[in-house]
Amino acid sequence: MTTSDTTAAQPSPGERPARRRPGRGPVLRVLPALLLVALAVAGPWLAPHAIDTPITAPYAASGDGAPLGGDQLGRDVLTRLLAGGRELVVGSLLVAVLVTGAAALLGAVSALRPAVGRIIERSADVLMLLPAVLGVLLVALAWPGGGRFAVIAAAVVMAVPYAVRLVAGAAAPVAASGYIEAAAVGGERLWHLVVREVLPNLRATLLALFGLRFVAAVYVVATASFLQVGPQPPAADWALMIRENAGGIVLNPWAVLAPSLAIGLLAMSVNLAASALVPRTGRKAVSAL
Repeated sequence: MTTSDTTAAQPSPGERPARRRPGRGPVLRVLPALLLVALAVAGPWLAPHAIDTPITAPYAASGDGAPLGGDQLGRDVLTRLLAGGRELVVGSLLVAVLVTGAAALLGAVSALRPAVGRIIERSADVLMLLPAVLGVLLVALAWPGGGRFAVIAAAVVMAVPYAVRLVAGAAAPVAASGYIEAAAVGGERLWHLVVREVLPNLRATLLALFGLRFVAAVYVVATASFLQVGPQPPAADWALMIRENAGGIVLNPWAVLAPSLAIGLLAMSVNLAASALVPRTGRKAVSAL
C-alpha cells in the first residue's frame, strides 16, 4: 500500500468516527418516570405518620413534625401525599395497558379484515359521541358498589374507541404491504398475521399510544376521584386532597399544590419516558399523534 493510500484510509481531522456511543438521553428521560412510579408505589411504607391521625392544627404551616404542614383536619400533608399516589398510578397503568392492548388487537384486525373493521369503526364512532368523563361517571355510578374498579372499567371502555381509530390507521399500510399478502396467500391464520406480522411493525405507534393513554387515564381517574367517584374520605388520594383542601389554599398552599404537582409530574414523566422508548426509525410515524 502506498503512502497516499494509507493517508486516504485514515479519517480526516474533522470527520466523525462511524461508530457512535449510545446516548444517555433516553435513560435520563425514562429515569424520572421510574423514580416517581416507584415512590408512589412504595409511598405508604415511607409515610412518617398514620394517614388519618391529626398531628397539627388545621391548615398549619410547615413545621418540624410536618414538613408540608397540615390539611383541613390537621393531618400530615406529606404522609397523605406519600400514601395517596399508589392507587392512581396502578389504576392509570392498568387502564393504559388494557386500552393499548385492546386497541392493538382490534386495530390490526380492522386493517386485515375490512368488513370487520367497518363494524368496529361504527361502534367506535357511537362510543366517541359520549364525553369521556360523563361516560366514566355513568358507568361508575351504575356499577354495583362503585369503587376504583368501576372507574378503571369505565375509563377503558371510553378510551378504546379513540385508540382503535389510531391503531387502525397506522396498521392499514402495513396490512397492504407485500409480505402480509404473501403470508395470507400462504395460508397463515388471522391471529398469526396480527401477532407475528402486523403488531411488531407498530411498536413505535403503540409506545406513543401507551404514553398518551396513560396521561389521559391519570386525568380521568383523578377527575373521578375529585368528584368522589371511587375512593372516599378519609382515604389518602391525591385528587381527594385537592378537593378537601381547596378552601384552605391560602392558609397552607402545600395541601393543594403538592398533590397537584404530583399528578402533573407523574403524567408528564411517563409520557416522556414512553416517547423516549420509541425507536428512531418510527418517530416520524408517530409525530402526528
